[in-house]
Amino acid sequence: MPTYKYRAKIVQNGKMRSGEIDAPTAEMAKQKLQSSGLNVLSVKQKPEGMVLAIPGTTGVSGRDLVVFSRQLSTMIDAGLPIVQALDLLASQEANLRFKRVLIAVKSDVETGMTFGDALKKHPGVFSPLYCSLVAAGEAGGVLDTILQRLCVQIEKSEAMKRKIKSSLTYPVGTLVVAIGILVFMLWKVIPTFQDMFSSMGGQLPSLTQFLVDASEWVSTNILYIFITLIAVPTVIVLLLKNHAVRRAVDGAMLFVPGVGNVVRKSAVSTFTRTLGTMLSSGVPLLDGLTIVSTSISNSAISESILFARQRVSEGSTLADPLLVTGIFPNMVVQMIRVGEETGALDVMLNKIADFYDEEVDDAIGKMMALIEPAMMCLLAVLVGGMLIGMYLPIFSMSSAVKT
Repeated sequence: MPTYKYRAKIVQNGKMRSGEIDAPTAEMAKQKLQSSGLNVLSVKQKPEGMVLAIPGTTGVSGRDLVVFSRQLSTMIDAGLPIVQALDLLASQEANLRFKRVLIAVKSDVETGMTFGDALKKHPGVFSPLYCSLVAAGEAGGVLDTILQRLCVQIEKSEAMKRKIKSSLTYPVGTLVVAIGILVFMLWKVIPTFQDMFSSMGGQLPSLTQFLVDASEWVSTNILYIFITLIAVPTVIVLLLKNHAVRRAVDGAMLFVPGVGNVVRKSAVSTFTRTLGTMLSSGVPLLDGLTIVSTSISNSAISESILFARQRVSEGSTLADPLLVTGIFPNMVVQMIRVGEETGALDVMLNKIADFYDEEVDDAIGKMMALIEPAMMCLLAVLVGGMLIGMYLPIFSMSSAVKT
């Protein structure tokens, strides 16, 4: 159970008091203090100590959510009250962060809050999509079914992320290795040959002289080079937090050969599957479009979805504004149009998602077919160019001795 630090005044005499108290949530900690005759001034959760965590993460994985959702669905289907089910799942949860969240959710539900509203208090763990579907399941009395659909949705989403991450691992890793090799050879290897070149006398070949000059520059500025290698990625990350910069970069990504195709198709797959799941669960179309726009990482595509939502709110069909954006392929737009006309938009969206899952695999394969040769050529030019430059004087000296 979380520990909270508090500052308060004793109601009877007005004296200040501070200390710590254990409670599932900050609100319950405040209630406990007030019932003890204290006028609470501040309540803050005590840091947990040294916890290894990556900034921006919650410590709760997609797999954790899938297991939780599936187990909760089974318990609800078996007739177990939700408070009792949450208590049981919290007691068995091995992930301490997720365990604290479940305890807090259970406490909120016990006080009369709906399950969906209790989940909304933890946006870092439960996405807007998750909370909206749970709220729809509660309202319709089909929470167990909704939770099963969420399991499928999360698993598909995680699978898509793994595909994209695995496709980026090779080129990024190769680029890092290439830069590392370049800096190391210029810093440590070339200087060992430089002394030998000096003893030979005469003029060095142009390529060798270029490498020697580059080596001297690297050796002189090695500290600044390392600072730059750290600073540049940091600056890029900070710049991407600016909406205008992020919008420009995301828009340009759609037109990069190979990469743009993957981004576009993965976004179509995410859009259709997420919106299809929400519509089939009873979430209104306008609410669904708002939530789906937050699940798309590319801001250019996200804004296109919000544009479509605005047009739909004015009375337009969904297909027409999607066609105007130019982001969604004509085939997808036409299938959505058929789904709207037949009243089976949710079914059509799920069929499009199934089709585009395969299309993403194909797009990733084509992208890798372009990237792999480019990376190999880059390594060949860097390493091969250095080797040729280092051995050219030796070859020249051997030719001179023979003649």
